[in-house]
Amino acid sequence: MADQVKRPVKITETILRDAHQSLIATRMPTELMLPIVEKMDQVGYHSVECWGGATFDSCLRFLKEDPWERLRKLRAGFKNSKLQMLFRGQNILGYNHYADDVVEYFVQKSIANGIDIIRIFDCLNDLRNLETAVKATKKEQGHAQIALSYTLGDAYTLEYWEQTARRIEEMGADSICIKDMAGLLVPYEATKLVSALKAGSNLPIQLHTHYTSGVASMTYLKAVEAGCDIIDCAMSPLALGTSQPATEVMVETFRGTPYDSGLDQNLLAEIADYFRPYREECLANGLLNPKVLGVNIKTLMYQVPGGMLSNLVSQLKEAHAEDKYEAVLEEVPRVRKDFGEPPLVTPSSQIVGTQAVLNVLQGERYKMVTKESKKILSGEFGQTIKPFNKEVQKKCIGDVEPITCRPADLIPPQLDKFREECKEWIQQDEDVLSYALFPQVATEFFKYRQAQQTKVDVAAADTANKAYPV
Repeated sequence: MADQVKRPVKITETILRDAHQSLIATRMPTELMLPIVEKMDQVGYHSVECWGGATFDSCLRFLKEDPWERLRKLRAGFKNSKLQMLFRGQNILGYNHYADDVVEYFVQKSIANGIDIIRIFDCLNDLRNLETAVKATKKEQGHAQIALSYTLGDAYTLEYWEQTARRIEEMGADSICIKDMAGLLVPYEATKLVSALKAGSNLPIQLHTHYTSGVASMTYLKAVEAGCDIIDCAMSPLALGTSQPATEVMVETFRGTPYDSGLDQNLLAEIADYFRPYREECLANGLLNPKVLGVNIKTLMYQVPGGMLSNLVSQLKEAHAEDKYEAVLEEVPRVRKDFGEPPLVTPSSQIVGTQAVLNVLQGERYKMVTKESKKILSGEFGQTIKPFNKEVQKKCIGDVEPITCRPADLIPPQLDKFREECKEWIQQDEDVLSYALFPQVATEFFKYRQAQQTKVDVAAADTANKAYPV
């Protein structure tokens, strides 16, 4: 081993985004992040993932924070580290496709406010849905990383992954990420997958997985040995379970090998000590449910992400039909096959899961069909790797002519319309984007913000009157 060429593994830290999204429903407030930023900035991470995904919605909806202000504060603190975000292609951070002008403006403002690396993915791996975001990122001198939603199925051969890697490089992306959102990638398959992607392109390969099925650390080990350049990890207080492998554990795993990251365990220990009381607090107040910290091997059996499993349970609970759990789990792969075998990631996981629940509860398959299921089957989300089940498609959408072009080609520019709709609330350019993605939630936040500002103004006037009585 001593004779091997050194190839230090790089680490992306996820504790400020995906780790708390996965374990505590994205509830970590900005004020808790800021005191530790200076120390995290000294580590030498490849990047710090701190924005995008569900953080945007959660800031506005639950934390009553401006997500753009969070990004600016983090940027001010991270003077040496690259900041990274997760971006859902043409969906941006929402659940529907937006016009190209909205996507372009969101990318522009994300980079202007401090993002360096944009990880862009599509729930169907339809690369057409990533084109606009990639071009916009490159135009703004950002790093465009295309993430492939990893899944299993007849169509997802090593040849498929290799060819897709080639297409990604041709699109002008700067790197490729394997996005294993369900923790389905097992160690020896990781060796084959990384080798296939390396054969298909010369781009750096990053691996993102979740500990849900219990194999993630071993998967990272084999992936790095096969040539994976970067791995996503979370500081130990918010690692494992439905989150990522622990940063300190992976640093120690590769110490003294050709893949030694060189990161300082003493510094990492100080960062872990900072977050540990917060973990205990979240356990005490129920925000961190011990259930999400266990290993769920059913993830591998049914290829269902952890978040989707809990969604299914709550839907069945609501319908007083918890005894139908196993039947629903068996129905999920059948619905997925009918829908062209898409990867199960937001929003396709929710769509397939909800339809499976309905099929079982109704006692007849596709007797009741959600509007999202109809959207998938009419091509509104893009192209799936396999054709839809024609009979199911006919039963669900009738004689509607399915879309075959890139869905966003049919959406006229939207930015001016959104700007007009929310003009009374706009205090910064970025507000129109908050509104575009989450109109109701953003409007509630804007009202809250205005009320807070009024309180501050009244208090200031009060103080001034006491100091200088008229």
